Amino acid sequence: MTRTNRLFQLMQALRNHRPPVTAALLAQETGVSERTLYRDIEALRGLGAVIDGTAGYGYALTEDPALPPMMFNDEEIEALVLGLRDVQAIADPALAK
Repeated sequence: MTRTNRLFQLMQALRNHRPPVTAALLAQETGVSERTLYRDIEALRGLGAVIDGTAGYGYALTEDPALPPMMFNDEEIEALVLGLRDVQAIADPALAK
């Protein structure tokens, strides 16, 4: 696995687990040693990921710059459109705009 893929996998692991996530668990999931994991955390921080925590305590992704795309099914899209039409019809002009 390339380092880039491992960093993506580490970000996903931080998203999936309830914080704080221990270095041991993250290292196990990404298939590296804890020492390598510490370096990977610092690399992600250097790339702009806001990761709180330290070695011995655990880590938490506090601000995720890469939120997954919103995926709506047809019924959800229809409900959103109908709701927006109601807002346009009965709301004050500033909100309707």
